[in-house]
Amino acid sequence: MVPVLVEKKLLGPDGLGGAELPSEEEQEQEQEQNLWSSILREVSTRSRSKLPSGKNVLVFGDDGSGKTTLMTKIQGAEHGKKGRGLEYLYLNIHDEDRDDHTRCNVWILDGDLYHKGLLKFAVSAESLQDTIAVFVADMSRPWTVMESLQKWASVLQEHIDKMKIPPEEIRDMERKFMREFQEYVEPEEGYQGSPQRRGPSSGQEDEHISLPLGENVLTHNLGIPVLVVCTKCDAVSVLEKEHDYREEHFDFIQSHIRKFCLRYGAALIYTSVKEEKNLDLLYKYIVHKTYGFQFTTPALVVEKDAVFIPAGWDNENKIAILHENFMTVKPEDAYEDFIVKPPVRKLVHDKELAAEDEQIFLMKQQSFLAKQPATPTRASESPARGPAGSPRTQGRAGPANVPSALPITSVKKPDPNIKNNAASEGVLASFFNSLLSKKTGSPGSPGAGGVQSTAKKSGQKPALTNVQEELDRMTRKPHSMHFIWKDGLWLSPLL
Repeated sequence: MVPVLVEKKLLGPDGLGGAELPSEEEQEQEQEQNLWSSILREVSTRSRSKLPSGKNVLVFGDDGSGKTTLMTKIQGAEHGKKGRGLEYLYLNIHDEDRDDHTRCNVWILDGDLYHKGLLKFAVSAESLQDTIAVFVADMSRPWTVMESLQKWASVLQEHIDKMKIPPEEIRDMERKFMREFQEYVEPEEGYQGSPQRRGPSSGQEDEHISLPLGENVLTHNLGIPVLVVCTKCDAVSVLEKEHDYREEHFDFIQSHIRKFCLRYGAALIYTSVKEEKNLDLLYKYIVHKTYGFQFTTPALVVEKDAVFIPAGWDNENKIAILHENFMTVKPEDAYEDFIVKPPVRKLVHDKELAAEDEQIFLMKQQSFLAKQPATPTRASESPARGPAGSPRTQGRAGPANVPSALPITSVKKPDPNIKNNAASEGVLASFFNSLLSKKTGSPGSPGAGGVQSTAKKSGQKPALTNVQEELDRMTRKPHSMHFIWKDGLWLSPLL
């Protein structure tokens, strides 16, 4: 220690002493400066690691596919009314590690292609790289799945092409997305990660080995993450009962959807809002792809109604495992040839019938009845019919054979307007006319002979009712009877 002190003294400018050691105050000041520096560095680090805002989720799907219900359920709100055009929702994102909050924008495009021009209000050229696309397909109508996916993928590709994005920026986005797809590593079994944001670890990038892409992989690189969501997967049992779907059908559908996902580098997840299946998994995966949160769920391909395949996990060899169950179909067969749309059942109650106004209906009926000819009553019918509806024989003479001197000749044709009474009077008149013509005709007279000869020629036997038989018995009595017409009735005086 002494030589050091001497040396310091010799180095002093005035020769009286050397440089002194820093005092306690100077040390405290230096510590305070270091403390403030560390605080500023920590604040700067936190500001850079803060959850970014302005992230977007674009949702596409046909009408009735359940896209609005799905996103509302993920949001945690009650199901609201379905909008038109372009709907807006948001997802609450919470970083538990840093106690940070933000909102993720959700844009739901209408199922009608007429509204596809509204995409310019949801995503611009500047916000495209902060966007994830979600294609929703309805599994309760599997015959529409592939057509729907291809249609909405074309709509998104067309919208991206219309954006005036520099080609270099597009290529950078495509390379970045392809690298993430190739560097996918399946989480270790049993590993439980925290929901905090994933930060880069030292040496992690060096361990990744980029595998070459297959022949039909990422042939349609949009430069942004894509997620295919199949909704209403609880309808699998309905398809089995009503449309006779078998395991082969569901494997065929899954293989075609997974091939589509390979072409776009998309993930696949089967969901059911009714059974609340895979909804939490869908939320975590969206947060993982947009904000980089840790995601520890591996691929799930065992259950046919709860499939989950993250982007980068699948390949042609894994899809070929499904082909082993094909018995009546080939893997290369067209989707619409095997998954056929069932015939539409026409229901009678689909068409609503409007009741006609009562007064208009009555007026039409009145005009219709006025055009119809008047229907004759039984009194004006052909005299060939006897009383009580019994047919008369051709041998019976009608009222024309009755002599004019008899009172019955004064009987007139009943008025057609009189219904019940007039009809009964006409029947009685016809009956007594035939009865009296038979009585007055003698065996030698021409009228009687004509009647008998006619009856013999016809070979018919008169069919008489009980009343007629009783009256015929009365006419065969030795005494003659005369009938008087009075007050609408035929009266027979007692002999």
